[in-house]
Amino acid sequence: MGNRRFLFLLGTMAVNFLLFQSILVPYGNGNSPWSLGPENYAHVHDNVSDLVSEISNNGGVFELRADTNSVQSLPDKKGEVKNYSLELVSVGSNKRSIAVLTKDSKNGFPVKQILESKGGISTVSQLLKNEKMDSSDSTPSYGNLTFLENSRPRNDLFASDNSTAANIPRTKKMRCNMPPKSRTLIQEMNRILIRRRAKSRAMKPRWSSKLDLEVLAARFEIEHAPIVTQDKELYAPLFRNISMFKRSYELMERTLKVYIYKDGNKPIFHQPILKGLYAAEGWFMKLMEENKQFVVKDPAKAHLFYMPFSARMLEFSLYVRNSHNRTNLRRFLKDYTDNISAKYRYFNRTGGADHFLVACHDWAPYETRHHMEYCIKALCNSDVTQGFKIGRDVALPETYVRSVKNPQRDLGGKPPQERHILAFYAGNMHGYLRQILLKHWKDKDPDMKIFGPMPHGVASKMSYIQHMKSSKYCICPKGYEVNSPRVVEAIFYECVPVIISDNFVPPFFEVLDWDAFSLILPEKDIPNLKNILVSVPEEKYVKLQLGIRRVQKHFLWHTKPLKYDLFHMTLHSIWYNRVFQINVRR
Repeated sequence: MGNRRFLFLLGTMAVNFLLFQSILVPYGNGNSPWSLGPENYAHVHDNVSDLVSEISNNGGVFELRADTNSVQSLPDKKGEVKNYSLELVSVGSNKRSIAVLTKDSKNGFPVKQILESKGGISTVSQLLKNEKMDSSDSTPSYGNLTFLENSRPRNDLFASDNSTAANIPRTKKMRCNMPPKSRTLIQEMNRILIRRRAKSRAMKPRWSSKLDLEVLAARFEIEHAPIVTQDKELYAPLFRNISMFKRSYELMERTLKVYIYKDGNKPIFHQPILKGLYAAEGWFMKLMEENKQFVVKDPAKAHLFYMPFSARMLEFSLYVRNSHNRTNLRRFLKDYTDNISAKYRYFNRTGGADHFLVACHDWAPYETRHHMEYCIKALCNSDVTQGFKIGRDVALPETYVRSVKNPQRDLGGKPPQERHILAFYAGNMHGYLRQILLKHWKDKDPDMKIFGPMPHGVASKMSYIQHMKSSKYCICPKGYEVNSPRVVEAIFYECVPVIISDNFVPPFFEVLDWDAFSLILPEKDIPNLKNILVSVPEEKYVKLQLGIRRVQKHFLWHTKPLKYDLFHMTLHSIWYNRVFQINVRR
């Protein structure tokens, strides 16, 4: 009888437990409220950060209960009541503390911080202050959200095999902090360019157009251009083939017509940024939309089509800070491209091969992948491992513009005989390569002025500029991405750039000969950097420095474009690559 009573009591408890559990489970969802899957995680993920900030501003701690699915109201500083989908109670500053642990979430707080909090109380402001998350995932993973309710710390909870300590996010090394898996050096890039010049990979247009024949005729004229050895406006050693460049530029001025899509709203479209690190895309957009020589209003008369968006404003407007998720940015551009192809017939005719974009933000290769894959991309992040196609895409110079009214401010530098510093570098420790550079050369040699970040302020900026103006060579190592504004800065201040960045395609690679005004070294040569620089004969250095001064005009923005300036060089490279990649339907 005693055993029967025990079994009956145990069964009753089990039934009551299951009934209680069924009440807790939300309608239409098989997961318990404390075990969030991808479908209900997003709601919590989007709101926890705002809730935490509000409690922090009230100076209290917070409590998330797992024993109810009701909605709790929380008064703010003004006494107003706001409702939230999770129960969240402010319990003052000294009473109770609940730790929120999420796996691979930006709102996760490590267990160690909870254990070390005085008296088991961790205010939200303390948790936020100590929060340090580092993840390379572009898409957040969904883990279990655990609620721990107690009036004092229970260390036994964290000692269990099934404890929430297993949900502490592990730090992953980001791709930009690791050496590339494959390396393409400048010699191989030259071979790739020659191969792709010989054979076009562009899609054949779905129907023929007389404009295609005009572009094809331009190609024939460029390939059979009259020989030019000297020119009053151009310095021949700077170019791969000055005869072809000069003829191509003349045909561009005479022939090229561009249609600019009016679709898209500000600030992502038609709103250029003219100052700062990503100014190149903004200056081109501004000057292109103001242009009357190349722009036509009738798309049927256009050889090329410009999609005028700003990758920097796209990031500014749509990216959720610290989310490590750029999917919505790419989806936004995909929707834009789909609308263009549905509204107009020109994108579908060539698969986008006669369309182009100009983007300087680091994320542009990812954002334009697939749906803009066959377009001509003028990118600052010209990384062959990120999908940059030599011979079709254009390497856009990353120009740091400090003054919108006078983008040529502080232009120039000392003559070669007055440059007494052998090599100079200063900058933030972005990526893996700069750490290697400083490890080998910081404070190791008086001729090698290699520094880390310079102090903030006007004085440090002027010191940085004066160092560049006084150095023979300016070291330009890659940062998080292959590109660096130091390449153009070195040209700006007439310092020979030493580019150390495997897989980086230099600006205007299809027309310029970078050996005439720069040194491009593989990353593995950093330990031998000084020996390489001092082994350059003085005669060669003088030629390199002359090349820098002569190529400078091709890297300058003007409020009103000048012949052969940066605006025209960018447009010409887009035109030039289209000419050699066109595939005509006969």
